[in-house]
Amino acid sequence: MGGSPSPPSRRNVVGRYGEDLACRHLSGLGYAIVARNWRCPAGEVDIIAVDGNCLVVCEVKTRTSAAFGTPQEAVTWRKARRLRQLSSLWLAERTSSETERFDEVRVDVVAVSLPKRGAAVLDHLRGVC
Repeated sequence: MGGSPSPPSRRNVVGRYGEDLACRHLSGLGYAIVARNWRCPAGEVDIIAVDGNCLVVCEVKTRTSAAFGTPQEAVTWRKARRLRQLSSLWLAERTSSETERFDEVRVDVVAVSLPKRGAAVLDHLRGVC
């Protein structure tokens, strides 16, 4: 039953690369990255960050082509609503001293397009819900 784990899929590698780029982008804007790939039974948040007094729950979508739509289009209103719910669950796991500094909670999307040639293109959508 043991054995070594299977190698990550191309999709996982592309997604992880997009998340790395998004973290660098957010850090460059002065955000403090608090958690990556936070999971609970209700779902997962790619990046949790702090922007001043704002808790930012960030979804990262990375695409290598637009064959199935843009990365932005992959974040539906249902997904945005789920992220808002997950932010409440993340906050509920923290002590009041950890959470009292947040005046607001915002859901952002970082859309990453990876063209066949050239640099990645990032589109940071703030406050999608």
